[in-house]
Order: sequence, then C-alpha cells, then structure tokens
Amino acid sequence: MPTVLITGANRGLGLEFARQYGRSGWRVIATSRSPAKADALRALGGDVAVYGLDVADFDAVRRLGRELAGDSIDVMIANAGISGPGEMTPEAVDAEAWGETFRVNSMAPLALAGALLAPVARSEQRKMVAITSRLGSMGANSDGGLYAYRSSKAALNAVWRSYALDHPEIIAAALHPGWVRTDMGGDQALLGAEESVAGLRRVIAGLSQADTGRFYNYDGSPIPW
Repeated sequence: MPTVLITGANRGLGLEFARQYGRSGWRVIATSRSPAKADALRALGGDVAVYGLDVADFDAVRRLGRELAGDSIDVMIANAGISGPGEMTPEAVDAEAWGETFRVNSMAPLALAGALLAPVARSEQRKMVAITSRLGSMGANSDGGLYAYRSSKAALNAVWRSYALDHPEIIAAALHPGWVRTDMGGDQALLGAEESVAGLRRVIAGLSQADTGRFYNYDGSPIPW
C-alpha cells in the first residue's frame, strides 16, 4: 500500500487530498495544527493517521521526521500555506507579517523536505511535491500587487528547484492548484477543490525523474518561472 503525507490537511486542498488518496486505498499521514478541531479530517474513512504539526515550528518538524524515520513515504505533499498581508503596500510594509508568510510558505516546505528525506528516498515512488502558486511566477506576472504572497511563492519555487538539483535520489516538483474555491481562494474562484486535487493527483502520478525541479499547473501544463 503506497503512503502519502500531507501537511495542512484539516481543510481546503489538504483535506481533499486526504479524502481522495484515502478513497483510492492509500495510507494517509495527515497533519494539522489542531487535530482535535479537525473534525472533517478525523471523520474520513480509510487508513488515515492524523498528526499535530505547526509547519512553522521547525523543532516540531524535526520531531515528526524522527518519529517517521523508519517509515516509507511515497509522496510528500507540502501543502500548508498562508496568504499573508494581501493589502500590504510599499508605503506600509508589514515586516512581521511578511516574514511570517515567508516562514510558512517558503522555509517550512524545505524544513519538511529535510526532515523526511530518508522516508521518501527509500519509498517506491520517491516524490516530494510543493503546492505553490502561479502568482509566484515572474514570467506569468502581468497584474502586480500581492507582494508578500507572490514573493513567498517565488522563493518556494527557487527553494524547490534547488532541492531537486541537490537531491537527485528523489523527484521534487512544484505544482500550481489553479484558482480554487477554498478559504484562501474565495468564493469567486474558478475551480472546486475536488477538480483541482483530481488534476494534481494525475500530475503527481505521472511525475518521472525527467520532471524533477519543474513547475506544473494542475492540468499538467508547464508554468514559466
């Protein structure tokens, strides 16, 4: 039975990942900052184990890595993220909130990858996925704004590309889920979580060594850096 680990699995895309992988017969390791409040996650059927984890607490990330050190994880999905100070302007820079956005969106996925390298590398599929955003693409930026979120995702893209090059023993890809109707995406978004995750799972299933260090849309099309 293949195993997937998903951070931020208590709601939105993370919850839908856990639901779909669980229904497909995967063993699911799901993390949430507050497992006791993750009612929808704990109610999922299938082989789903819920762990408490604040991804911004790097000591906790390392502890999770030690706890799972003897495990085998086919797919690791660094999904947890925050939108940050969306209204921040150059005239009113919120350094604290911007820094927290970087900590969660850019630094935490790398810390997770470092903590779980051995369990992923020994698995059959050996895949690490970062849920990033097209908003982090410089080549696709035609709108401006969203300084904190864009920059944190651009940093994540750079981090994931470097990690892929540094660790050829695994397959690391950055994936954009589309504009999804979640708490972060809002009600006007174009995609439902079910459609987005179904597409992302197809992309993940098809990833090969040739795709490591690449940036893809949920439909499999490449996105410029």
